[in-house]
Amino acid sequence: MSEFFQANAEVLQRRWPALFERLIAEDSAAVPAQLVEGLGSTLSINGIQLTSRHDRLHEAQIQATSLPDKAQLHVYGTGLGDLPAVLLERAGLQRLYVHILNGALFALVVQLLDQRQWLEDPRVELFYAGDHQDFFTPFFALPAEMLLADDFNAKIRDRLVNEVHLAFNNREFDAQSPFIQQRLQDCLPVLLGDEDVAQLFGTCTDREIYVIGTGPTLEGHFERLAALRTQVQRPLLICVDTAYRPLIEHGIVPDLVVTIDQRISFRHLPSEASDGIALVYLPMSDPEVLRAWKGKRYGGYSASPVYAGLREQHPRALLHVGGSVIHPAVDLAVKMGATRITLFGADFAFPMNKTHAGWSDGDLGPGVDQARHWVRDGHGQRVSTQLNFRGYLCVLERYIAAHPHVEFFNSSRAGALIAGTQFNQEFVQ
Repeated sequence: MSEFFQANAEVLQRRWPALFERLIAEDSAAVPAQLVEGLGSTLSINGIQLTSRHDRLHEAQIQATSLPDKAQLHVYGTGLGDLPAVLLERAGLQRLYVHILNGALFALVVQLLDQRQWLEDPRVELFYAGDHQDFFTPFFALPAEMLLADDFNAKIRDRLVNEVHLAFNNREFDAQSPFIQQRLQDCLPVLLGDEDVAQLFGTCTDREIYVIGTGPTLEGHFERLAALRTQVQRPLLICVDTAYRPLIEHGIVPDLVVTIDQRISFRHLPSEASDGIALVYLPMSDPEVLRAWKGKRYGGYSASPVYAGLREQHPRALLHVGGSVIHPAVDLAVKMGATRITLFGADFAFPMNKTHAGWSDGDLGPGVDQARHWVRDGHGQRVSTQLNFRGYLCVLERYIAAHPHVEFFNSSRAGALIAGTQFNQEFVQ
């Protein structure tokens, strides 16, 4: 081992002995690192530079300016140690938490470079990011390691990415958008003529609820779900809008359908067989689709600023929304009083190389061939996904963690592993 490793190892072993044992077990030799040079130099892993190759210090100083002058700060990723070193120059900084995103990479760095400048500082605490259930703020996440995060720390990486992209993802929900203002105005007469979704709250306290998404694994449950019709006592079925048509086509009649998206049309919610099926919606929905629905309708809002004016003028109950219709569907089940919820088709991924159940590839968004990201499935294997799906998964996992009185079950191992859920052994072999 190098002289740098011996010096770094002494500090790590003294300050964080348990972490040090994990670190020396990492396979740093498997990291395909190359030295790249410019005006300075850095390491490149699979074409991803850890830092600038021209001026690492200046880059770290720019990164540091994005963080407020707080007593406690968090850095995700270790890089080459430049950002922690720069932040520790702040006299008012009392504690700097550094979270490792790639253990093997950090093990390599401590072999190659002297990291004692920041490792020895008593204000520093060092962790593996994956040792915590969620991320902490205020934080800076090193861009390279958001791409290079290893499997153990991937869950926190996903949540960091979702947080960083939040403002961008919300850009199409500008409350001042002429389209949004017109849609809300067009939907208002329908909303005022329908029931408040609050009328459903607390009405299902003694019954299990199945919440049905449109993930590919739903296809494996069509037959079992169709057989529920013959049961005297059965779970209540709540489905998302894009799952409605595939369910009907397989003889499965949901009790409630939830829709929130302005792009949902008659193609997704044909009204012909909707007698006796309740529709729960937010007023961004297409008013013509709503009017055509034959079953009872219930309107509500989310906490989004888009509905601020309507919430004040025409109060209705709120449903939790986090980017996907699966979120208000689950929240509705909880608010109806369910203490046991089983999820179907909540895959947040593309198992079996498909995007959705009952729809052709690309019908409901980008096709499988455009997937550039991954999550762990219930078998512990990587399964391809989209970046926004990973974000929706993060939101649902936080929701589940905030409702410990409800038991959440998943019906398949093939989709994304959902933290906080168990597998429903009636459906999972």
